[in-house]
Amino acid sequence: MNKIKDKVVVISGGNSGIGLETVKRFLEEGAKVVFSGRRQEALNEASASLAGDFKAVLADQSKIEDNKRLIEEAVNAYGKIDVLFVNAGVAYFMPADSIDESHFDSQFNINIKGPAFLVKNAIPNLNDGGAIIFNTSIVHLKGFEGAAVYSATKGALRAYARVLTTELAPRHIRVNSIAPGPIATPIYNKMGMPEEAVSQMGQGFAASNPLKRFGESQEIANAVLFLASNDASYVNGIELAVDGGMSQI
Repeated sequence: MNKIKDKVVVISGGNSGIGLETVKRFLEEGAKVVFSGRRQEALNEASASLAGDFKAVLADQSKIEDNKRLIEEAVNAYGKIDVLFVNAGVAYFMPADSIDESHFDSQFNINIKGPAFLVKNAIPNLNDGGAIIFNTSIVHLKGFEGAAVYSATKGALRAYARVLTTELAPRHIRVNSIAPGPIATPIYNKMGMPEEAVSQMGQGFAASNPLKRFGESQEIANAVLFLASNDASYVNGIELAVDGGMSQI
């Protein structure tokens, strides 16, 4: 307990799934947490399930001004930031020969443009010796059918994180990424695919995983906590796959 007691943590997309479980985990450890979400109703519901020192902010990661405001509200509430978890993201599957501009732009805006501007605004407000963690995915390590654009956004995010590792080194700010495998979260219901197709895809993921199951959001939250804490004081620049071994076979 208390691995990051009194640290100020900002989490984008903290109202459900991995984000919400990470908010809960950090609060359990005594952190002060500011988290965002795109829907006020979802933020209210998430807030009702939490205990501790936190602030919920209505913000859309795809919007540059919202990213700026999220950081401003965190600083106004608690002062400079110790940990930034860039978690918000979307996943839409579509064959490469069927994509359109909307399919492309919606994912790049939320999954890579948004994080870039969130980090831009966070950097001047991060304490030296702090930590940034990105939520990437194992999709860019494999060749999942229908995931061309989604995989490209996550590959771009990984490359961006690698550069930040160098740029922020003089301030001893550690930059790492977490790459979840198939995790039981609401994102699978938001892929724009028929329910039957999503079910079949999920069964395939579980069958091809060495552990023969989906991961749980709590398992990702525990890994994020590790990367954010002093337990990972010499861990920098990596992408940690939390996927039951799926990316290794």
